[in-house]
Amino acid sequence: MNDTKNNTFIGYEYTTVTVKNDLESAVVDGYANFGWKPEGREATLGTGSTGLKFKRDRKIRNKAELSRLQREFDTHIKEIEGLEASKTSGAQIAAFTIGFVGTAFLAGATFSYLVGFLPLMIILAIPGFIGWILPYFVYNGVRRKKTTKVSALIENQYDAIYEICEKANGLLAI
Repeated sequence: MNDTKNNTFIGYEYTTVTVKNDLESAVVDGYANFGWKPEGREATLGTGSTGLKFKRDRKIRNKAELSRLQREFDTHIKEIEGLEASKTSGAQIAAFTIGFVGTAFLAGATFSYLVGFLPLMIILAIPGFIGWILPYFVYNGVRRKKTTKVSALIENQYDAIYEICEKANGLLAI
């Protein structure tokens, strides 16, 4: 026989969040403060991202405020992803540009050699080889400078996430 007094039915709502692999633990920890429980992972999406599955009680208290705080949390996570990507994007552009210019000089040197202008070939080959060697050092230097600038901004985003999670956790306890 069914005992209706001990009926503890819980209806759940589900969500899937796609995040970069390096932010996975921060999102799992953060979503716990909004009442979400980890349910598993989706297969890796091939772009360095993971789909995280969560569930929570549909009748959770303060749901509207928790949802608002969760949207703020998600915004800060996206900003961190963007800041992390900006560490290398400028460095990649600079390195590719220098490499492309070096390749153009080497192409000019090759055509000069085929035509028989040996002095012009040497003049064009030197900046061409420099244009192939220099991108490595430019990439590392630009990335290092950008990382120094962006690290403080990323830390500020984590501080904001901490405050949001603290507020949300306080709402769960009420």
